[in-house]
Amino acid sequence: MAIQVTKSFLPDKELYKHYIDEIWERGWLTNNGPLVKELEKVLQTYLGVKNLLFVGNGTIAIQIAIKALELQGEIITTPFSYCATTTSILWENCKPVFVDIENKTFNINADLIEEAISEKTCAILATHVYGNPCEVEKIEEIAKKYNLKVIYDAAHAFGATYKGQSLLSFGDVSTCSFHATKVFHTIEGGCIICKDDELYDKMYKYRSFGHINDDYFTVGINGKNSEFHAAMGLCNLPKVEEIIASRKASCETYDILLDWTKLTKPVSPESDFQYNYAYYPVILPSEDALLKVKEELGKVDIIPRRYFFPSLNQLPYLTEYSPCPVSESASQRALSLPLFFDMDKSLIRFISNIINSNI
Repeated sequence: MAIQVTKSFLPDKELYKHYIDEIWERGWLTNNGPLVKELEKVLQTYLGVKNLLFVGNGTIAIQIAIKALELQGEIITTPFSYCATTTSILWENCKPVFVDIENKTFNINADLIEEAISEKTCAILATHVYGNPCEVEKIEEIAKKYNLKVIYDAAHAFGATYKGQSLLSFGDVSTCSFHATKVFHTIEGGCIICKDDELYDKMYKYRSFGHINDDYFTVGINGKNSEFHAAMGLCNLPKVEEIIASRKASCETYDILLDWTKLTKPVSPESDFQYNYAYYPVILPSEDALLKVKEELGKVDIIPRRYFFPSLNQLPYLTEYSPCPVSESASQRALSLPLFFDMDKSLIRFISNIINSNI
């Protein structure tokens, strides 16, 4: 069996079956059921946030946020993220304006944001890349100065904290993915978090076609999630700290074994930050070196991923090209190595030896 870039954590089968039996007894499968409500409540407590909506996936979370904030025109965003960050902007008929990334963290370069602002700019949509925090204070200051909304794509950031707060607590809205590949997952799923009660109420209605029972309030979309997905989340949440600790140990083993005379990796803040070890990216000297390493690993059924490629300003369906040289270079050289719960050190050693021998 191939070793993928990650392997989904699966909880105790009997615990999950206990929740499934309850669902069978109630016959309530979806439409904001009791397990969805319970999951939202425990997630709010775990993350220390006020308003949280459990939704179908992390992409619909961004789309609902853009719609609820009534954004029109240009949204400043990062070129280094998964494609959903950009395509959600396009899907909601807004224009992405790319600001290049900082060459150490690979997050959007906050020092370049102001020069990209125009009279059409309505918001900033930034990603906490690999779970490392954006310069949230600087971005907030810019947003207040120009009366802009801030959305954080925090798909990678569950379990990460900055200055004692969850990374999901920053911005007007933060969104997260609970896809099966994430540190915390509900098989498929995601969430939307905001501080403002009126905005929360608006997004609550948007999530379910804009109506509650037979009372219609607004346009809406089907952003709901099911009781089965919520059950998986309720099983997995108590294990998050153990999952993060295991991933941390694997990352530290990679740190020791890889040849850092030829590799680099993104830098996390040294203080006031607790990482969630969502990914293990390495930056190779060139794209040729990356492709060679990827090919050699593939020969032994080890499948790393090019997170994130291509640089989003180079997506083929964009109508114009905006140069982002730092992101373009990073996207050609960044490779995320296998990382998952309870990963054997011998596998990490095997992977590291292949990489070291081919760069």
